[in-house]
Amino acid sequence: MKDPYSVLGVSQNATDEEIKKAYREQARKYHPDNYANNPLSDLAEEKMQEINEAYDEIIKRRSSSKKGGSSYDGTANSNYPDIRSLINSGRLEDAQELLDGVPIASRDAEWYFLNGSVLYKKGWFDGAYSSFANACRMDPANPEYREALNRMQRRGARTYGNPYASAGNMGGTGGCCTSDPCTALCCADCCCEMLGGDLIPCC
Repeated sequence: MKDPYSVLGVSQNATDEEIKKAYREQARKYHPDNYANNPLSDLAEEKMQEINEAYDEIIKRRSSSKKGGSSYDGTANSNYPDIRSLINSGRLEDAQELLDGVPIASRDAEWYFLNGSVLYKKGWFDGAYSSFANACRMDPANPEYREALNRMQRRGARTYGNPYASAGNMGGTGGCCTSDPCTALCCADCCCEMLGGDLIPCC
């Protein structure tokens, strides 16, 4: 089967309403009734069947994702494609503004994952870790959320300390204890590596 999104002529980031609109437009164009007594009637019928199958497949995929099914496709099944796009383009403040606008009662696992992604890119690792953990708690079968949390846990499991520790456990500095210059330098190196840099090349 062809990619169902391509059949309807929409992006995988399209909203449910955009999917429905595209389906209706395609259905009006290729409905067999429009080709009665026309040599193209057979082709129109085949096209209409393809459109119906594509629409049904998209609905099935999205329904499975929302019910916590095991089939995940990142942005394709996202409830927040606009926010994902903003994060990917580096517009973190705009993404955070949209996230903050979601009512607390409506914040699902994906919301916490995206919130964690924004905080991670900003370098606020305590908050990012907490958000990723919430996302995994709410949807433990999602590999995208699990990988994000595992990545932070791997980074934090260094011998020179856990960069996600609370201020109360680390001398009140909100993550790294600066009373020991060596410890502080190693902790800073850990944070740099999480952002793609390397403060201490030998580590």
